[in-house]
Amino acid sequence: LENFHARQLRLSPHVLGHSKAHVGRVVAELVRAAKAQGLQPGPLALSLRGDFVRIGSAYEQHKVRSPDCFDILVPLRLPPHLEPQPRSAVGLGPHGAFLCGLQARAGWPRRYRPFAEGFCVELQGHSHLSSGLVLRWFQGHLQRCLGAVRYRLQERCRISLAACPGRPPTLHIVPCSDYVCCHISMAVRLIPAIPLGDALYLTALPPDGPCPPQGPQPPEALWGLNASRQEQRLLNWLKEQAPASSCHLKCLQILKGLRDLRGQGLDEPFCSQWGRVLSSYVLKTALFSLLLQGPLEAWDERFLVERLEDLVLYLRGCLRKQVLMHFFLGNPNLPEALALPRFLKEATPVNLLAAFDGPTLDLAAFQLINTWIQAPHLIRMYSSPRYLRPAPTP
Repeated sequence: LENFHARQLRLSPHVLGHSKAHVGRVVAELVRAAKAQGLQPGPLALSLRGDFVRIGSAYEQHKVRSPDCFDILVPLRLPPHLEPQPRSAVGLGPHGAFLCGLQARAGWPRRYRPFAEGFCVELQGHSHLSSGLVLRWFQGHLQRCLGAVRYRLQERCRISLAACPGRPPTLHIVPCSDYVCCHISMAVRLIPAIPLGDALYLTALPPDGPCPPQGPQPPEALWGLNASRQEQRLLNWLKEQAPASSCHLKCLQILKGLRDLRGQGLDEPFCSQWGRVLSSYVLKTALFSLLLQGPLEAWDERFLVERLEDLVLYLRGCLRKQVLMHFFLGNPNLPEALALPRFLKEATPVNLLAAFDGPTLDLAAFQLINTWIQAPHLIRMYSSPRYLRPAPTP
């Protein structure tokens, strides 16, 4: 396991640091240009707030294999009179996601009508901000700003923007050979985000996200909740409380690596289900839950195999019970030091595994324990050059 982590999973801090710094500079230029071009008087248009938020495994120290993919939240500035409605998602909870609508308050001023016509959809007689229309505007706005940014950055890198309908645009960065020492092509997913305050954001649901219930509620009127900043705060708190040689992030990396190795030997359609059931977010949630159950001193690196086995067994138990609750939503057992916003404390708890049927979760539980038992064989078999997947090219 140690060799598997060191040779195939662990990232070079030097390369990761250079990649993150380069991504930060390029995204800052693009966001600055997009904010400047989006400034319009009055409340009739969307605009960028002017900052961006780094999220995901690359910024949480548990990314594996290659530092070539990054996630960035780009907060938007909205007109007033839009208020979140988490209760509009009642009935969607069993599908494994917390959803929220942004409804225009009663008495929407007449001068806001152009904004409502351009970015809102009707739901039960009220205007709701449309995630699809906002995403379409965001893609077009960044594309219009790309020319000026590309000219300013031409000595550093070549950049392009790829947009897929219904998904956040991806910024592709190819550094110039004489600019940085780590010549890695990078893909940066730019995610438009609606700030809720307290470092909480709403983001558009992916096209393959939870299906709405039977009823009039269109998916475009619903948004997903992003609590990445709270996850980063928890990781920082764990770093302070746990031993300096704690192996909890290494356990997460190794489990992600073993999941990927096992996935190479599975047939469809279960191969795709395997990756969704054991998504990195599910693995991270299971790790968070397990960490708070026992003394953090037990996560010293010399107990790596024991803690990794505990994590596998805990996750198998969740799959068998078909229950793994979202770590932050309505969880009364979180450390007080985290100072969670009231929005999260009062939210309805969500079961992350509720989107999958029992037979799929049972099969995933079987394959998970089988993967752990056969870990040495899997590592030897799939670690040869014949099986190693090439790094994704943007």
